[in-house]
Amino acid sequence: MDDDETPAGRTRLRAIFISDLHIGTPGFQADALLDFLKHHPSDTLYLVGDIVDGWQLRRRWFWPQSHNDVVQKLLRRARKGCRVIYVPGNHDEFARHFAGHAFGGIEVVHDTVHTTATGQNLWVIHGDHFDGVIQCAKWLAYVGDCLYELTLKLNRHLNTGRARMGLGYWSLSAYLKLKVKKAVNFISDFEVAVAQEAKRRGFDGAVCGHIHHAEIRDINGILYCNDGDWVESRSALVEHMDGRLEIIHWGEGAVMTVREMNAVEALV
Repeated sequence: MDDDETPAGRTRLRAIFISDLHIGTPGFQADALLDFLKHHPSDTLYLVGDIVDGWQLRRRWFWPQSHNDVVQKLLRRARKGCRVIYVPGNHDEFARHFAGHAFGGIEVVHDTVHTTATGQNLWVIHGDHFDGVIQCAKWLAYVGDCLYELTLKLNRHLNTGRARMGLGYWSLSAYLKLKVKKAVNFISDFEVAVAQEAKRRGFDGAVCGHIHHAEIRDINGILYCNDGDWVESRSALVEHMDGRLEIIHWGEGAVMTVREMNAVEALV
């Protein structure tokens, strides 16, 4: 089936926003993403940073065939007429040197603006520039990345055991993020900072990734959207043809809605 065809029973989307794939790490859930993309054709696909994990690849090379399959799928999607826009993040900051160029039909930009079907202008960025650790103490970010990778390794072993018991997927790292006060405060501060900058620049809202916490909410009249990640939550932000925004998780071949919001209603 060509990527520009709409699978039976599936509605074509106006836009998909995905980030934090971390291709090149054991935590990347390649098969789930391939399945998601197969079932969700779209006019535009935004790759919102940390698509390839250069930090991890510098420490240890990890690139199985399934990761190649994802890259080929993205290139094929661009060839079939979907506009694919790549906004690099901190883990794939090497790609920022190629902003303004296109590779295999995939456009590389520092940031961009997405206009919804209802006329809302959303600023699309990865978001690492709003992370004080990344900007002021990059060495600490590398340490945190190593600890995070350890947590994900424990998480994989945990879910292997859960699967044997017939239980569903559960994210240890996501659970810890929402239980540790400092992590919760960081997420809140990050969201407010992104929204404030979007407002200062004259946008109606912002779409970002980086913190692996999917969310759609109004922050002082600004629509804040975070598409989550494809390591912990297999989440994406999508826009339907009528401008309705939705965060979904992709699990066991079915869409699980996290939050749905009309872009206009969010700003009223």
